[in-house]
Amino acid sequence: MRVQFTLRCETCKSENYQYTKNKQTHPSRMEVKKYCKRCDKVTMHKEKK
Repeated sequence: MRVQFTLRCETCKSENYQYTKNKQTHPSRMEVKKYCKRCDKVTMHKEKK
């Protein structure tokens, strides 16, 4: 069962990336460091509710 979700920048709250994941193997929320074009630097991105 794959689920689509959006990653949101923790600094400026912009929604930058869309991903899919298998909910059974990764039930927790995803957190990654990604480039934010609005902040113009690498920031922590978390899965949106």
